[in-house]
Amino acid sequence: MPNTSDKLREYCGVVAIFNHPEAEKLAYLGLHALQHRGQESAGIASSDGTVLRVHKEMGLVADIFTEDKLQKLRGTQAIGHTRYSTTGDSALLNAQPIVVQSNKGMIGLAHNGNLVNAPAIRGRLEAQGSIFQTTSDTEVIVHLIAQSREQTLPEAMTDALRRVEGAFSLVMMSRDRIFAARDPRGFRPLAMGRIPATAGQTGDAVVFASETCAFDLIGAEYERDVKPGELVVVGREGVSSRFFAPAQQQSNCIFEHVYFSRPDSLVFGRSVDVSREQMGRQLAREAPVDADIVVPVPDSGVSAAMGYASESGIPFRFGLIRNHYVGRTFIEPQQQVRDFGVKLKLNPVRSVLEGKRIVLIDDSIVRGTTSRKIVRMIRSAGAKEVHMRISCPPTISPCFYGVDTPSKKQLIAANKSVDEIRDYIGAESLSYLSLEGLKKACGDGEPSTYCSACYTGRYPTELIDVEEILPARSS
Repeated sequence: MPNTSDKLREYCGVVAIFNHPEAEKLAYLGLHALQHRGQESAGIASSDGTVLRVHKEMGLVADIFTEDKLQKLRGTQAIGHTRYSTTGDSALLNAQPIVVQSNKGMIGLAHNGNLVNAPAIRGRLEAQGSIFQTTSDTEVIVHLIAQSREQTLPEAMTDALRRVEGAFSLVMMSRDRIFAARDPRGFRPLAMGRIPATAGQTGDAVVFASETCAFDLIGAEYERDVKPGELVVVGREGVSSRFFAPAQQQSNCIFEHVYFSRPDSLVFGRSVDVSREQMGRQLAREAPVDADIVVPVPDSGVSAAMGYASESGIPFRFGLIRNHYVGRTFIEPQQQVRDFGVKLKLNPVRSVLEGKRIVLIDDSIVRGTTSRKIVRMIRSAGAKEVHMRISCPPTISPCFYGVDTPSKKQLIAANKSVDEIRDYIGAESLSYLSLEGLKKACGDGEPSTYCSACYTGRYPTELIDVEEILPARSS
């Protein structure tokens, strides 16, 4: 399914549980907390110490995993994955975790990110006779592990991870161990935590997740992030750590703080809500406007709007109400309703907006189509003026590190000036947060620890889609 919305799509979420009598249920709950990171497919692989079992389907976590299905996954360790496709087709064959029987034993793997050198590796492996079961870049790692000359599974994983390049935070499992790893640049988040042992339980449960909001739901305590270039191995012997590669210049995805992550999460060791509020405050300093109320585009614009209102002294109001119960598809009336898709999700509060000068806060503009419809909706509710403020810089380049981004020709900021975008969406004024302001809001220092390639066109790795980038470099 092509990304036709006016938002960048989340990529994936992963979770892992070791040493818990209901590991499969905790993995299910963890995935439920991470549902915002992928709503296309979900899966859980578990082990009782002897054999791996897996169940995965297309759809939402709560719809896939019934009590009966979880009962068949009973185990003391589990990994889980919820997915949007960034590499590979949208199909069940690409749902994760991937579970295979190999010469290193039975292994399962769930991956968040995108391997930029996967096509080259896959081509070489296929030329050598390897047969792939999916079109996902994740399967490349499984083949590299199986083909490694290293004798032990941890050494084979270390060998395989040295050969891939790009963004990856992944959890893996054998029948009696859990593994967690993060790429040397630290593009994608991966947190580690513990659930204290209860009566009759031997030792703490060790858990991993893309965001700490998953820990809150299952009663885990955040311990630390998996470090860039680190492979963590958890078994009956305890927790051990090794580095498969030295850490490189850090490239944490700054869009995690702008939009992707839940505001109640710690990501890259920092509160997402604090970052977003600071974005709003900085935006108010950089782009003030004389107005009556500040209105967020819910839900991702709320924290930034509160920061803008607090800094500017302009009252904060919920002028748009979001319907959280819209499914993936909806039957549209034959007599087409204008802006039907946006109206399904958002409805203006006329008593709040009528006769007012509005500061409308959103986290980003991708194509501009949804922003245009929202501005039109607010005007139809009687707003006198609409001043749009965006809590990040203009998005001018696609992402190659695990985000489903439109091509450069579909990114409105890559093809139009700010004034032209303002005219297109129909607002009185439009301002974006500066890149310097965004980094300041996210606590960035010198040298920068964030990847901001989507705002600059400057990529931290060499291996990228050249056909996408050449127009950007020549413009």
